[in-house]
Order: sequence, then C-alpha cells, then structure tokens
Amino acid sequence: MTRVAAIDCGTNSIRLLVADVDPAAGEFTELDRRMRIVRLGQGVDRTGRLAPEALERTFDACREYATVIKELGAERIRFVATSASRDAENSGTFVGGVLDILGVEPEVVSGDQEAQLSFDGAVRELLGGDHLEKPYLVVDIGGGSTEFVVGDDVVRAARSVDIGCVRMTERHLTVDGAVVDPPAPDRVAAIRADLDAALDLVGETVPIASAATLVGLAGTVTTIAAIALGLEEYDSEAIHHSRVSAGQVREITARLLASTHEERAAIPAMHPGRVDVITAGALVLLAVMERSGAGEVVVSEHDILDGIAWSAA
Repeated sequence: MTRVAAIDCGTNSIRLLVADVDPAAGEFTELDRRMRIVRLGQGVDRTGRLAPEALERTFDACREYATVIKELGAERIRFVATSASRDAENSGTFVGGVLDILGVEPEVVSGDQEAQLSFDGAVRELLGGDHLEKPYLVVDIGGGSTEFVVGDDVVRAARSVDIGCVRMTERHLTVDGAVVDPPAPDRVAAIRADLDAALDLVGETVPIASAATLVGLAGTVTTIAAIALGLEEYDSEAIHHSRVSAGQVREITARLLASTHEERAAIPAMHPGRVDVITAGALVLLAVMERSGAGEVVVSEHDILDGIAWSAA
C-alpha cells in the first residue's frame, strides 16, 4: 500500500484526499477527504487573470492541506489544477505559490487528461459489476469546464468544453458583480444557446447518445441529488450511487430558476459556496440529459480526486 495525497484544484473548489492505495490489488482506503470553496476562477472568463484575493484564498487552503498531509505522512503528493489555471495569464504566480507551500508543482492538465482522471475515479469501482449497463457516459460538471467521457473498461472518447457553472454564471447571470435573482428569460436563453453550441462540439467526437448509463460527478450533480432525496443535511453515503430521474432534474432546475439567493441558501443540503452557481450548473445537467436522452443520472461521489489518488500510487 502507498499513502498518497491527491489535490484537485478547480475553478470553484480545492479538495484534498489522503488514502492508502494498492493499484495492483485494487485496494483503496480513504483516510481524509475535505473541500474548501475558494473560487479560484473568480473573474477569469472576463479578465483572463487570477484575482489576488482568489489566489490568497487558495493558498490559505493549501496551507491547511499541507498540515494534514504532514500529519498523515503521505509518501506521494499529486496536485492537479484544471480549468481556471489553464485559462489564466498569470498562472505562474499560482504555480509558484503552491510550490512554496506544498513542495510540489501543480500540474495544469489538459481537458482530455482531466476527462481521463474523472473517468478513472468514477468507474473503477463499477468495472466488473453487473448493476450498471455499459458503456458509461461520465459527465463531470466543474466550475469552468465540463468533461464528457464515453467508455466501458477503458475510455473510448472524451471532450472538455467551457460550460462550467461558474463560467456560465459570470457570463450570463451576473451584473456588476452580483448574481441576478431570479434571472430574466433572455439570460437563461443565452446560457442554453452556449450549452447547445458546446454540446454540438462534444457530439463531433463523443457519441453521448450511445451510452447506456449516465454517471454524473461533482458538486452540481451531488447537490441536485441531495435536493431530490430531500436530505436535511449533506450525506455523501446517501448520495453516492443514488439515481435522479430526468423529470426530477427538470423540476429542480425550474425551482432554482424561480428562486432568490435567500431561497437557495435555505435549501438544507446546499453548500454556501454553491448558492450563486447551482442554477447554471443545473441547466448544464439538464441540457446534457436532454441531448443524451438519459432517463436518469447515477450520481457518484468518486470523481477526478479519486482518479488523481489512483494515478499517484
């Protein structure tokens, strides 16, 4: 067994997983898993740069994670950075800060690499099982981008497109730095147009309608699952491998579109850092289900973070 620390730094959140992993035996023992919403991608779609306050929030989380990693004695660390740091002109400042704090250089992976890691993390425990039909369509809705992967025992096709929940919120639902609540129909139509164009691109290389099982990853999907389940608080065990129908996703999306910030914040399982971006995220999930024809989404709490941990071992 190898003790590894995996860090996934995306547009909205930064997450840590420390685990004992034996890839040869397929053994995986989780020791610590945590998340902080740092919104590293704040304003990147508009300015092309990482904001100083966003960098400091991220570095503060890295300091916390460095303490945990040292206490648990991880032998290997892999830090993967995704959409926001790919897009930013000043990504060197981010890389240097992480290196100073954690002693490792963040890997700014490509969209295709991100898709592969997401697939590995989500489906490794499903392989060989009979309860979910193959091929899988794994969809990871992030803050800046969304990854689409079709595969069975291995990846067959993958594509990353820039339709994350933070990016769509900042582009279409924000005026003078404040999210419009509830959004006007023309703003919603603009998001849907972006989603349609992005899904057209995905369809050029990834046959999403051919998949037998849709597997959804990341905070947008798990939050929608928590709402569908009527949870009074976030419960990862109840959410993991739950199934949410297309009708439920459509109903929840309509509810979110009609809600105010205060109404969304009052949803029991809603993380405060997702209140302003969950509406755009729900629109992404709904568009994916409509385009793929999926009648339901199987929700996975295991995602790119787990894929990073497996790869580090």
